[in-house]
Amino acid sequence: MKIGKIVSSVILMSAVSAFAQTEAEDVLTQPTETEADSAVVAELLYLTPSVDSLLHVWYSNRDIVPNDLVPDSVAAADTLINGIPDNVFVERLQAMQSPIPMTYNEQVKRFIELYVVKRRAQVQNMLGQSKYYFPMFEEALDAYGLPLELKFLPIIESALNPRAYSRAGASGLWQFMYYTGKRYDLQVNSYVDERCDPYKSSWAAAKFLGELYSIYGNWHLAIAAYNCGPGNVNRAIARSGGQTDFWKIYYHLPRETRGYVPAFIAAAYALTYASEHQLYATQTNKPLVADTVMVNKPLHFEQISARLGLPVEMIRELNPQYRHDIIPAQSGKSYSLRLPMEVTLAFAAQEDSVYAYQREKYFPDNKIVSVSEAVYAQGVRPANAAKLIYTVKSGDVPGSIATRFGVRLSDLKYWNGMRRNIIRIGQKLVIYVPKSRVDRYRGIAKVVE
Repeated sequence: MKIGKIVSSVILMSAVSAFAQTEAEDVLTQPTETEADSAVVAELLYLTPSVDSLLHVWYSNRDIVPNDLVPDSVAAADTLINGIPDNVFVERLQAMQSPIPMTYNEQVKRFIELYVVKRRAQVQNMLGQSKYYFPMFEEALDAYGLPLELKFLPIIESALNPRAYSRAGASGLWQFMYYTGKRYDLQVNSYVDERCDPYKSSWAAAKFLGELYSIYGNWHLAIAAYNCGPGNVNRAIARSGGQTDFWKIYYHLPRETRGYVPAFIAAAYALTYASEHQLYATQTNKPLVADTVMVNKPLHFEQISARLGLPVEMIRELNPQYRHDIIPAQSGKSYSLRLPMEVTLAFAAQEDSVYAYQREKYFPDNKIVSVSEAVYAQGVRPANAAKLIYTVKSGDVPGSIATRFGVRLSDLKYWNGMRRNIIRIGQKLVIYVPKSRVDRYRGIAKVVE
């Protein structure tokens, strides 16, 4: 979501026309049918690796449960869509009765095929994750009076992975850039990244989407602007001679954004009509019901785990905004902690003992230790670890490298003194992995110890 500053809430057609005249040389001609087909294919090829990257293979695979009802091959799944006439898709999309026009055309159809045939495992994983996340999204969208179908946007943005990072530095379920997140009161510091907070980021996204709609009065354009920024949408409008229909400015938009609205419609279709395509939600680690407690003293996840018997990984799952397993609460500054419902009751009953557990180990003199001390305290260098040296290649980004080696991005950044998600080709990165996994990575990284 590469977002610039919000432009004027009124698009003046005279200004648009003048802009179009001054940039006449940039106006694109309407492509031929062959060129249009090629563009769609290019978008599909673009989206496919993006989906794989954002899913963070480790995140998806661990929750996937075999289901005997699911076709076991793409060829078998393909039969579930090829026999469906176009009018059925049209009728199903119209039956969703959304304020957002659920257009059906060749571009949308290609993305539907991508979701219900080629990316079945990922969609089933997202169906499982949606049971936890969608109620949060709907609450925020409803509070701002927005269409609830916007809950499908994080499918495109992050594949429902709250720890997703983009090459541009966007983060979280809704993929906020740093400054956009700050603008919507999402705190980002060494310990906390509220762009990854499912609840707070959903309210920020709802507010932002409402502002975008107030600019354009058109949901397709607002959704496009969420992806590429109002500036790019305005330039596309100008270059089209003042058209304000997404499909009429389609070829004037950045390539990624051309596929964004069709992919959104297709995602809405795929998750709404999943059972019609034999797509079924996979089980997840997340509880059916969770609640929030407020923490007013520094607290480490291991303290919570030890006293309440909740695995640290579950605490991380429910609280992805905390970068180093530390809730940096202090006097006058409380932070939220999300836990399974039954555990919140236990926390309330044992709160004092949770804070007191090995207090001096985690917070000497009741102070938050430095980030580097905190990282070492939680043992980010695995026991019996091997040190690898990885050489950055073209197309690499920190998030994808961390995923490839099965480590957390925060750890990768700490090991290499990285304050930002910026790396350069040829750069040497230190990565620690358990010695038992060295052979797995020997072909892509040099083993030092």
